[in-house]
Amino acid sequence: MQLTRRILLKTGLALATLVAMPRILLAAAWPEQAFTSTAAAEALNGLFGTDQTTPSDKITLGVPTIAENGAVVPVEVSTTLDNVESISIVVAGNPRPLAASFELLGNVVPEISSRIKMGQTSDVMAVVKTDTGLFSTSKEVKVTIGGCGG
Repeated sequence: MQLTRRILLKTGLALATLVAMPRILLAAAWPEQAFTSTAAAEALNGLFGTDQTTPSDKITLGVPTIAENGAVVPVEVSTTLDNVESISIVVAGNPRPLAASFELLGNVVPEISSRIKMGQTSDVMAVVKTDTGLFSTSKEVKVTIGGCGG
């Protein structure tokens, strides 16, 4: 009976360790400084080590011109740039400008679709990181009902 109890305890401990491991690895990779920054330049520095981007017409940013509800603003980003590593969305007028960042793997189509919150009228910027640098495009979105703060 005691042997069975030991096996059960060891198996339970091993299982708990495996369940906790992905959370530990994800927490270590999470760019906390970028997501907690209060300025767009700080957020970009925290995420990429620089806030310098090159404007590109190879990035398509789909956002509404007028968002009737800032709590739910649809955003679509796609690009024809090669070797895309990540796509990020920055909203300069938000209290926390970095709205989202998506890491992409090798042979993935570089497209993302999401919904973000906007507290006020602001520029929404899509930043695409490739193996050759950071590229961006932006559009102004007018918010008629606030989403971040009320």
